[in-house]
Amino acid sequence: MNWSERDKQVWQSIKAWRDELYEYEANDLEHTYVRWLDYAFESIPEDVQDQFFQRLDGWLFHMHSLIQGSQMQNDARERILVTARAFNQDIQTVEDLHYLTIDQLHYIAEQHAGRHRIYSLLQGGVTGTGGLVALGSDLPAMLVINLRSVQLIAVTYGFDVQTPFEMMTSLKVFHAATLPARLRAIAWEDLMEDLNKKDSNYFYDGSEQLTDYTWLEGSMKQALKAMAITMFKGKKWSGLPLVSIAIGAGSNYQLSRKITDFAEKYYQYRYLRDKKNDQ
Repeated sequence: MNWSERDKQVWQSIKAWRDELYEYEANDLEHTYVRWLDYAFESIPEDVQDQFFQRLDGWLFHMHSLIQGSQMQNDARERILVTARAFNQDIQTVEDLHYLTIDQLHYIAEQHAGRHRIYSLLQGGVTGTGGLVALGSDLPAMLVINLRSVQLIAVTYGFDVQTPFEMMTSLKVFHAATLPARLRAIAWEDLMEDLNKKDSNYFYDGSEQLTDYTWLEGSMKQALKAMAITMFKGKKWSGLPLVSIAIGAGSNYQLSRKITDFAEKYYQYRYLRDKKNDQ
């Protein structure tokens, strides 16, 4: 299939976005934080670190599989196909979604991404009330919401996350999207390397390691958010801790927006790359 003028415009916008990833420069505060983090983890034996991150990877794989096999996710897949048939009645499978235009696919993806950003906003608002249960459930809830949104964006662009390659890739996209800004260009390169050496559309043959101590920066930001919520939960207007609710809702919304934006850029790149190779 030949690229349309719109395809070329989107390709250029992805290239501009990618260039911003490469051009990002960490500030002095980030450099200081990185040095402190490096020093802190140097004191932990390497085998202990390896065991911890292997278990963390296993937990992410397990959660990803549970979400992927859930009835809610299967229903969402079917809704994507039903919406796609409004544009092209011949679409029957996830792979057929490649026959839609990139704007049609963006419309469907944005429906699901927007819905999950609202879920994150509401989750953050509940967390902002400052209750122990709400604070404790925030990180697992955000993982579920955002893993689910990445999976649905992948499906929308015609990549079935029920295959081993696409399952692992969607996890790596989620991981890359949650990394600190200074590391996201490296993660993008890793995703490109996986694509370039891919031998089939089914099996995954790259590294299955996801997390390391740099990924924990996101968890530390969640801890800082929890501290801010705890500090402001006593300041109430009309019986509600509006400041802490705003902190929780705003933080979660921005995180989900960052993740869904990264995921859609990646899968738009894949869609256009495959379309060009089919010419």
